[in-house]
Amino acid sequence: MTVFTLPDLGEGLQEAEIVAWHVSQGDHVITDQPLVSVETDKAVVEVPTPFSGTVERIIASEGDVVAIGAPLVDIATGVAEDKGAIVGELGDGAKDASPADTPAADSPSPAPAGAGATPAVRQLAREKGVDLATLTGSGPGGAILSSDVLAAQAGSVTGDALRGVRRSMARAMARSRDTVVPATVTDRAVIHRWPAAENPTLRLVQAIAAACSAEPALNVWFDGKTRQLHSHLDLAIAVDTSDGLFAPVLRKVDIQTDLAARIADLKAAVKARSIQPEALRGATFTLSNFGMLGGERASLVVTPPQVAILGAGRIEEACLAEDGKPVVRRVLPLSLTFDHRVVTGGEAARFLSAVRADLERPTHHAKD
Repeated sequence: MTVFTLPDLGEGLQEAEIVAWHVSQGDHVITDQPLVSVETDKAVVEVPTPFSGTVERIIASEGDVVAIGAPLVDIATGVAEDKGAIVGELGDGAKDASPADTPAADSPSPAPAGAGATPAVRQLAREKGVDLATLTGSGPGGAILSSDVLAAQAGSVTGDALRGVRRSMARAMARSRDTVVPATVTDRAVIHRWPAAENPTLRLVQAIAAACSAEPALNVWFDGKTRQLHSHLDLAIAVDTSDGLFAPVLRKVDIQTDLAARIADLKAAVKARSIQPEALRGATFTLSNFGMLGGERASLVVTPPQVAILGAGRIEEACLAEDGKPVVRRVLPLSLTFDHRVVTGGEAARFLSAVRADLERPTHHAKD
C-alpha cells in the first residue's frame, strides 16, 4: 500500500482545495492518469496519478482544503500473496464473499431524500420548491430545519467557509491591508475624439504602458526593503466573475502588438476556468476597469509586491468649459491608488497625467 500525498504545486503554495476526484475506490489506475483536480491561487490544477495500482481508499473529500504533503489517497501497488484457490481464511460454514457482496465500511448508503425532516419541514420544502435531498441539516443529528429550507430558498446559507477563489482573494486583501500604505489621486480623460468603435480596455492598457515608460517608478515591486524596477510591463487585468475576482496577466504589454486578441483570450480562459496558474502570477501593475459595471471613482487595493493600481470609472457625458464656452464631452474618470511607502505623490501625479494624455489622443501612439 502506498499513500499518495498532495505534491508541491510550486510558487510557495502551502495548500489547495479538492475540486473533483476523477477516480473512485476500487478503480485500477495507471501512471499519469488524471487523479484529482485541485484549486489553488484561483486556478484549477489537474494532479496525475504518480504510479499504477488500485485505489484502496480516498482520504481527502471534495471541498476539503489540504496542506502540501497531506495524504490524498491510498493506492495498492503490490501483488497480493498467492494462497491457492482460496483467498483469506474461511471459518466453518463460511463462504467466500466477493467485494460486490460486502459494502465498504466507510461508504454508507445514501440517506433517502428528506430523511431527518419533520412533516412540517417537508411541507415547507414543497411550498418553497426546495429539494430536501440537496440540503445538509443544521439541527440535532443532522436534522433538516425550516431555517435550512428558507436559507436554501433564498439562495444563501449562513456560516459557509470561504472556498477557492474567494478564499484566495480574502487572503490577498488581508495581506495588502497589513503591508501597504495606500494613497489615491484622481483625474479624468476627455475622450470625445475617440473613434466610435474604440475599445476602452485596450486604450487603457496602451495608456498604462505609455505612462510606465514616462514614469517607471510605478512599474515596480517592493518587498518592504528593496525596490525592484521592471524593464517590461506585465499587466494584471481585473476580471469579475460569480466565483470571485481573477486578475490574469498580460505579458510584456510594452512590446506586443496583438493586445486586443490576447486580452480576449485571457478573459475567455477565465470564463471557462481553464486559466493556468502561471497566467495569474508575476504582474508588475494592475488595471481595474470597474466602470464597465458601474461607479465613477474608487480607492482601490494594491496587491503586493506591486505598488500601484489604476481604476477606470464609468464613461459618461459632462459639461466642460472650452475657450470660455460650455461644451458637452465624453469623459473617463481615473483613480490611481499607490503604495506611499515607495511611490511619491509627484511620481503618482506624473504617471496619471501621462495616462490621461495618452487617452485623450484620437488614437494611441506608441511614441510622440
